[in-house]
Amino acid sequence: MSIRMISRTNEANSLLRRPRRGEFLIQGFLFFCGAFSILTTLGIVYELGKEALLFFRDPAVDLLEFLTGTKWQPQAGAFGILPLLNSTIITSLIAMLIALPLGLAVAIYLSEYATPRARNILKPVLEILAGIPTVVYGYFALTFMTPLLRAIFGNDVVNIYNMASGGLVMGILILPLITSMSEDALSAVPRALREAAYGLGATKLETAVKVVLPAAISGLAAAFVVGVSRAIGETMIVAIAVGAGPNFTFNPFKGAETMTGHIVRISGGDLSYDSIDYNSLFAIGLFLFVITLGLNIISQRIVRRFRETYE
Repeated sequence: MSIRMISRTNEANSLLRRPRRGEFLIQGFLFFCGAFSILTTLGIVYELGKEALLFFRDPAVDLLEFLTGTKWQPQAGAFGILPLLNSTIITSLIAMLIALPLGLAVAIYLSEYATPRARNILKPVLEILAGIPTVVYGYFALTFMTPLLRAIFGNDVVNIYNMASGGLVMGILILPLITSMSEDALSAVPRALREAAYGLGATKLETAVKVVLPAAISGLAAAFVVGVSRAIGETMIVAIAVGAGPNFTFNPFKGAETMTGHIVRISGGDLSYDSIDYNSLFAIGLFLFVITLGLNIISQRIVRRFRETYE
């Protein structure tokens, strides 16, 4: 018996020592992909930082004014980022007010209520929404959502270019993203938790709200943060429907300009290389990168803090 076990051990060791060239090639390819993505990110940060540093080194630019100023007019030497940041936050909040409850409701339906046939129909429809070009959403906001808001609230209240229409349509844009990530998080909750709740007499709604949602809170928080990041970085919808001029206002029915919309508008103009207007685009881009990075860090901490492990 011992001789047989020794022979099997020797065979296992020989298999481990046998070179697997295919595995080495796959491992090398995967390592290359990871290194390439990291180096690409570092390259983007380097270029943004290099050009943004030229902007902040300019004598006409003050860092405190950049962070707290309420007027953005590079031609007049005013470089306050708050008008662009304010409109970006307002449109993103409107988008999340639409996408978060609807996306969560659809995810709960797909995970807890939908039959396999209904799931097979609804998921492709959501994927179609995700595949529509954002420029189409932008013109949809301008030609449909804005006239609808003006018909409801009045032409004197709602401007042709306004943050509300852009935010509403942007919510439709990120709805499939939040739905998909939330549904994955809900489906990852073990079936045993649901069966235990049913055994205690809980209804399907009570099980979904009081058992499944708390168990999937880390994944839902990650979906929320990713949705916010997607909304902040959206370009074409806000460039077409929100407005083309920095305006520090909290009225969502007024026109304004987001950070991404300003980058699109200014970069399409006649800018001379190494001018302060040109360098300001990279400063705004770096500011957007810092915001997105902060959101991802928060997302990672939330996931680690509330992650549930099941044996």
